Amino acid sequence: MSVSIDQVFVKQFEADVHLAYQQMGTKLRSTIRSKSGVVGTSTTFQKVGKGIASTKSRHGIVPVMNLNHTPVECTLQDYYAGDWVDALDELKINVDERRVVASAGAYALGRKTDELIIGAMNNATQYVGDYSTGLTKSLILEAIEKLNTNDVPDDGRRFAVVGVHQWNELLGIDEFVSADYVGNDLPFVTGGAIKKWLGITWIMHNDLPVASDKRDCFIYHASSIGHACGQEVKTDISWHGERAAHFISNSMSQGAVLIDADGIVRVKCDE
Repeated sequence: MSVSIDQVFVKQFEADVHLAYQQMGTKLRSTIRSKSGVVGTSTTFQKVGKGIASTKSRHGIVPVMNLNHTPVECTLQDYYAGDWVDALDELKINVDERRVVASAGAYALGRKTDELIIGAMNNATQYVGDYSTGLTKSLILEAIEKLNTNDVPDDGRRFAVVGVHQWNELLGIDEFVSADYVGNDLPFVTGGAIKKWLGITWIMHNDLPVASDKRDCFIYHASSIGHACGQEVKTDISWHGERAAHFISNSMSQGAVLIDADGIVRVKCDE
């Protein structure tokens, strides 16, 4: 057997972890501003103010908008997810079992990514509701009104993340489920937990903030939250003779931050 066979295993395993992380590990990373390849312990996202257009005289100087740039710092932290695989157990492991272990590590890291993003969302200052009712159409329209008042672009990059109970409440709204309002994008047909409605992509998530049956959901624009990645999911496999086992370590370095509070609305719902 080649002495480098273990390197082949490592590369295959890491590829499986990365694929599982991208496909199923995180639901929210693709819905916000994300910066990869960050060097150092932090990075900066720029919050850009509104520009004003003006006239100019013939042969005059073009007026400058003097955009206000506000830097928002995002600090990265290191996260790990590991597990032991006994040498004798390896004799019984096939490709499917390897992917099970790989997926478990990817899910753990994916949950951590979403936890960081939701933690950033939880700093939102705008809100609708008072936890006295569930997720209703009037609450949703009120939240959209706040975004529109703040001139948040309706450019197809608005998202909403809601809990499981709130998703079921959405299914009770005719405009959310009826083909008369949303065409062929029907949740009862697709069976998925992602749907487009009111120019917003709706996502169901299990880990939104909840306390004493008070659930926080969020409607936001992609540019309002920033996610930074210093190291994508990486896998290291090392042999430990005293344990007669391999230790499989998955790691990543990431962070998230609220960039623009005007672009996100907390929806306070009764669970």
